[in-house]
Amino acid sequence: MAPKGEFFRWWGKDTRKGTPVIVTMENVNYSVVEIDGPDSAFRPIDKDRVKNAKQFTWVLILKANRAVGCLAWLGHILWALLGAIKKRLFLRNGVAMESENENEGKSGKGKFLFGFILCLLMTAMAFLGFEVIAHYMRWPYFQEHNLHIPQTLEIRSWLHLIYVSWLGFRADYIAPLILSFSNFCVVLFLIQSLDRMILCLGCFWIKYKNIKPRINGDPFNSNDNEPSKYIYPMVLVQIPMCNEREVYEQSISAVCQLDWPKDRLLIQVLDDSDDESIQWLIKGEVSKWMQKGVNIVYRHRLIRTGYKAGNLKSAMSCDYVKDYEFVAIFDADFQPNSDYLKLTVPHFNENPELGLVQARWGFVNKDENLLTRLQDINLCFHFEVEQQVNGVFLNFFGFNGTAGVWRIKALEESGGWLERTTVEDMDIAVRAHLHGWKFIYLNDVKVLCEVPESYEAYKKQQYRWHSGPMQLFRVCLPSIITSKISIWKKANLILLFFLLRKLILPFYSFTLFCIILPLTMFVPEAELPAWVICYVPVFMSFLSILPAPKSFPFIAPYLLFENTMSVTKFNAMVSGLFQLGSSYEWVVTKKAGRASEPDLLAAAERESLPAMNLQQSHRGASDSGLSELIKLKEHQESPPKKKKTNKIYKKELALAFLLLTAALRSLLSAHGVHFYFLLFQGVSFLLVGLDLIGEQVS
Repeated sequence: MAPKGEFFRWWGKDTRKGTPVIVTMENVNYSVVEIDGPDSAFRPIDKDRVKNAKQFTWVLILKANRAVGCLAWLGHILWALLGAIKKRLFLRNGVAMESENENEGKSGKGKFLFGFILCLLMTAMAFLGFEVIAHYMRWPYFQEHNLHIPQTLEIRSWLHLIYVSWLGFRADYIAPLILSFSNFCVVLFLIQSLDRMILCLGCFWIKYKNIKPRINGDPFNSNDNEPSKYIYPMVLVQIPMCNEREVYEQSISAVCQLDWPKDRLLIQVLDDSDDESIQWLIKGEVSKWMQKGVNIVYRHRLIRTGYKAGNLKSAMSCDYVKDYEFVAIFDADFQPNSDYLKLTVPHFNENPELGLVQARWGFVNKDENLLTRLQDINLCFHFEVEQQVNGVFLNFFGFNGTAGVWRIKALEESGGWLERTTVEDMDIAVRAHLHGWKFIYLNDVKVLCEVPESYEAYKKQQYRWHSGPMQLFRVCLPSIITSKISIWKKANLILLFFLLRKLILPFYSFTLFCIILPLTMFVPEAELPAWVICYVPVFMSFLSILPAPKSFPFIAPYLLFENTMSVTKFNAMVSGLFQLGSSYEWVVTKKAGRASEPDLLAAAERESLPAMNLQQSHRGASDSGLSELIKLKEHQESPPKKKKTNKIYKKELALAFLLLTAALRSLLSAHGVHFYFLLFQGVSFLLVGLDLIGEQVS
């Protein structure tokens, strides 16, 4: 019978499907009833109406029709999945294996982890085969799993003897070890869950009390009788980029349209591109805005060291920077609104201890595919809950590397940009916090950007985001301990900011749900309780999805995908913690060049102009190479892009087969929630391992 309730009315609006059927019987002894669903015949009816067997026959036919449709839908999905497995695993059609030259492969840690998972898989398959033989041979203790083997036992064969010996060894030696380790991970899991609950309660309190940073009065309010008395400070805007062919134009265009006096604003385009054609394109865009009166300069380093940190450090060394009080930073895919500086810079007035004002990110491509939707859920929780709560109650959070305004004095006193890690934004934030500077987070100010649309790009981004903090933790731990900040601030930095949220979270996610759980299916004496597998993770996922309520239908994929990403995050965490070589690599996240709606309209307007106007806009430019740029645009097509392919990820595939093997073992033991979790988690690993989530290349 179909479920009822207000939730399902809201979810589906009308859960009844199909064409209404009106059954009319010529025999007067039969009643007439309208059936528009399998449950309609069981609704309350008048007492004088008589039920009969033919009504129930029609109901059963409708139920069978719905069941067949559901089975057909599931069969179609299964068939499509099997087709994808055949195409990518056996035919290798349009796919490539995960390159060993990727960041986690160079260190050897990735190979070791893959070998470890592969050994677990082989062992699990051997145990499963052994258990199946024991089941069909009707050997005892397959169902009961007694901890103690009775002394009087009839040994039927040498294989039976091995099986009985294995049961005793498993109960006496293996189960206690797994239980101890699983209990340790469960404690970490509960501590991290408690931390997330406290953050959510803090966010609810902020919403309830309407707590947010405010500007006293309206500094820009002016009329004909009395002009604005606000003194516009000198603001430097930096756009660091590297081979950003897809997004350079929209980013420069958005920044050049910031509403700020032109004589109080300077824009630095910090181009680290090693592709000469991209350099010419960016120079042309800069020259175009220069002709419109925008105070903008183009900088290109000859010695490209230190990645983004080295680029920013080089730009801050210019002599003219000393004339500016604040610096705003935007990555190449960020598109700030014109009023961004007016919403952020005034917070520094009469607040000399304020070092950073951080804005929130918005995403132009969050609905592009399932991967972007899941990223939107994750990042919404990060900004809405973590950043906002830490900003209100602690005046400290990790700088996001972009969409923020720094007081240049705070940067200089904190030591400036350093090249010692791949998370230079978190590095400067921690050092500024140790020097006593305060931060403000503005949840109401959004800057549009992109999230990665392919799993390959997302995986590389997450690897850098989780290896960098561990590098930084090793480097800055002595500075935190010897700093002059209060004890509770030191405890927050070490225990919460680094250990709990950057180390413990990926550690227990991988070990508990990807290693220990499948092992317990073969060592049932150490079985994890259902609340660890189902109830607490579902509740935590529900809390995580609250900042993005429209994404509620994706709560189950979000939970499964977060566990799936734990293998990458765990690998990155270990590489950063032990300073393996791959943790110091910076891979620029691939952009698709998605633009917001105003940018699309502006681009269409520009394309409608005749080509002659483009040439006229370049006349009189100070750059002598513009003539070559025009010739390049006229005679040369854009260079052919490297052929894109989907990839096969070995570690994720090995974990998929391990979890599916454990699910089959759980099915033999008639487990409930364990079987379903292992099944769906194994399928999610399979989808990710075959690169079936995110952008697909046909």
